[in-house]
Formats: sequence, C-alpha cells, structure tokens
Amino acid sequence: MTHPSPALPAAGTDSLAPVVLVADDDAASRRFLHDALQGLGARVIGCSDGPQALQAATVERFDLLLLDCRMPGAGARDVLAALRDDPTTASSRSPAVATTAELDPALGAQLLAEGFADLLLKPCRIEDLKRVLGFSPAIMDRLPLLDDSAALLASGDPATMTALRQLLQQELLVLCNELDQLGADPQGLRERLHRLRSSCGFCGATTLAEHAASLQQSLAQHAGSTGPGIERFRHALVDTLRALDRPRPAG
Repeated sequence: MTHPSPALPAAGTDSLAPVVLVADDDAASRRFLHDALQGLGARVIGCSDGPQALQAATVERFDLLLLDCRMPGAGARDVLAALRDDPTTASSRSPAVATTAELDPALGAQLLAEGFADLLLKPCRIEDLKRVLGFSPAIMDRLPLLDDSAALLASGDPATMTALRQLLQQELLVLCNELDQLGADPQGLRERLHRLRSSCGFCGATTLAEHAASLQQSLAQHAGSTGPGIERFRHALVDTLRALDRPRPAG
C-alpha cells in the first residue's frame, strides 16, 4: 500500500517552506528538480558542481540536500562526507538524497550505509520528490505527535481512544527494546511496521506513522537496507512514547 505524502505548502505562500539544495551538473536535470520542488512548496537553491554545493551547505542550513553522484570537483559522496566530518558546517546533519541516472544495487547499498536517506533515479517523478521532501524537518516537524481529532474520528469516543493509546504505549515499549534486533531482520521489521501503522492510525500518532511508512519504503526500495531511516524512526518512537506519557487535556 502506498502511503500518502505529507501535506506540502503551496509554492510561495509559506515562510516555513523547506529549503532544498539541488546540486547537479546537468542543466536540464537541475531545472526540472528546481521547478518541480518549487511547485511542491519548497525554496530551492541550485548548484552546478560539488565544490559549489559544499560551500553553500557549509554556510546555510538546508532542510534537504539533493546531490548528484557524479559532479565536477566532488560527487554526492564527497560532499556528504565533508559535511558529516565537520559538525561546524550549517548542514552537517541535514538529510541528503543521492541522485543518479544509473544505479546498481551494490552502489545503492553503499550510499545508504554512508548516510544518504534515499536514492533518486533520474528521471524521477513528482511522487518521488514528494516522498523525499518528507525527510525534511520542515515537513516532519509540522506533523503532530498525537492528533486527538484524528484519533477520536477513528476510535469513536474518548474512552476508546484512551484505551487504544494505552495499548499503543505498551506496543511501543516492546518495539523500543526490540528495534536493534529487528534492524537485522528486514522481513520481521516490515511486518512490525505494517501492524504499527494500523495502531498509529487508530491513535492519531501521525508523526510515527509517517516515519514508519518512510522506513517501509526504504526497506522495499533498497533490498532490505534501512539506512539512516531507522534512527529517524527510533527518535519518532521515543518522542511518541513521551507524548503518550503526558496528561491529555480533558475534552
């Protein structure tokens, strides 16, 4: 089942729109990515080679980096490695996506292991760009940890919502303890994520549901590799547990 992409702001209407760096030496690819991302509500900065991309990401914090694997001066891997090695750079922890016109499975696995959140095979589709924009904190941070309105709509009444959230809390505590083991068992992790998304839907756990869906897609598209997605999922899991622990306003 394809999960819905996070709601994106209309172009030019949101001062909190995600800021995306697009680095690609091919002018046509750069123009398509720029216009498509801008149409999805992002603010886009373009660079035509690796050194330009590294300089831009050093001084400005981007919500997402789209880096072409083959660029003059430095490719995606070189740029990301330099950023990750220097925590003083503005975009040292920004999520990064590698873009390429051709990709073999071995290289894909290596890119994910080196810290890329995802891979984009060019030419890509608008749906692919919606998916990778979901890695942006500017999008994810807008999703509520617990959406009471959605939970009440799904569960029917406050008492049922409370009971379901108590069950979700128990499920998350178990999952938190088992996550490292599941990271080495892609099939087992897929099954747990599938069940978890259903529980999240009934409980209004919006952020965790979105992270679970992103991790599912990473597993499906990259031969069972979780990449850094499992750590983002872990953080969302812990944040959701904390939210479930907090008293909810009476309503």
